[in-house]
Amino acid sequence: MADGYITLNQAKPHFVTFTVTEWLDIFTEKIYKEVVIESLKYCQQHKGLIVYGYVVMSNHIHLIIQSQKAALSDLIRDMKRHIANKILKLVVAEPESRRYWMLKRFSFAANKTENNVYYKFWRDGNHPEEIYTDEFFWTKLNYIHLNPVRQAIVNKSHHYLYCSASNYIENKGILNIELVPSSHVFVNSKPIKIDYELW
Repeated sequence: MADGYITLNQAKPHFVTFTVTEWLDIFTEKIYKEVVIESLKYCQQHKGLIVYGYVVMSNHIHLIIQSQKAALSDLIRDMKRHIANKILKLVVAEPESRRYWMLKRFSFAANKTENNVYYKFWRDGNHPEEIYTDEFFWTKLNYIHLNPVRQAIVNKSHHYLYCSASNYIENKGILNIELVPSSHVFVNSKPIKIDYELW
């Protein structure tokens, strides 16, 4: 991968990040965030995707995911391709005020590659990091959930619709996920610092 990270154990859960090319704030619009959620739901139902945590920010997506069927890297590739194609079609078809500017940026990014494509939606790589301990899982989940708080979008993560914090705090969310029991917060009898007050 272009970011220097590779998915060695395809069966293990991983923390991954999908970033829009040039960090364009595409996901400020609800219609594009919904494409991400629909794609995740489809992959859960038909591709063996397991989602443990997620957040959709303005220009990137963080996920803790696992694949029950195909290789995780293949699942990620297909999911990213589907999201990109669907959003690009919407950008062209919908009355998007930033349409020409966005398409110009996506086209400019595509021209830098050797691939025969008109538009490049995602930056290369996913920065996959294998979840190898409970502590690492909760550290990454905490990081994911605090993204909307750090960006001053909400005061508490579970108030942000496109985030799994509400699944853990209120046991509900717009996307069903695989909840990890709170008993896993303890590793070697030592509590992990989780900012629940901000979740």
